[in-house]
Amino acid sequence: MNLLALDTSTEWMSIAVQRRGVASPWQATASGGAHSSTHLIPEIQRLMALAELRFDELDAIVFGAGPGSFTGLRTACSVAQGLAFGANLPVLPVDTLLAVAEEARSQLGLGNTLRVTAMLDARMDELYTKNYYFDSKVWIQEKGYRLIKPEDLGWNGGGILAGNVFAAYGPRLPMAGGLRVLALPSASAMLRLAPALLAAGGAVTAAQALPTYIRDKVAQTTQERMAAKTGSAGTP
Repeated sequence: MNLLALDTSTEWMSIAVQRRGVASPWQATASGGAHSSTHLIPEIQRLMALAELRFDELDAIVFGAGPGSFTGLRTACSVAQGLAFGANLPVLPVDTLLAVAEEARSQLGLGNTLRVTAMLDARMDELYTKNYYFDSKVWIQEKGYRLIKPEDLGWNGGGILAGNVFAAYGPRLPMAGGLRVLALPSASAMLRLAPALLAAGGAVTAAQALPTYIRDKVAQTTQERMAAKTGSAGTP
């Protein structure tokens, strides 16, 4: 399939373009965060030119829907929507934690069966996590999303821990035996996931594409901060 995939859910921006009949996709990775909105579209245009594809020749636009950075998710979704509207294309929102699991599987070169606990840094001393099981080329979700403190992961050492949380929270994660894999929700992982997700009916119209927000609130109001400060000051 001809596909464009993009992700700005973490501190890194990842883009990949796949052209039908070509074995390897064109890829780009760069620092994300506040720079994503500036550099994302020019990088997409560059990769599309290298692949010699027009946007109206794509079968779908794939984006990392979340969980992840609030601003990053909005950036990826809005760019995917805009490009899809312009070329009349379907949009495929991909679970970023599933992409983390797929990226870890690819790094390890594992194929038949695999259990992965995928994690992404949620900031504010928390992480996003979800459990997956890979069986005969199919990923199965074992548990829903969780937003937790690192100490609350509740991992018993089965399978693999994968994600971008080890530098920030490594000593606070469960120390049971098992493999830890640094993995991000790469656009190339999303391309590998896309055929099965599209076949399962995962595509939506551009207007229906939405980010996946797990944390309902990302900041305290001024009144809440003042109340918390007052409460702390009055504590003996």
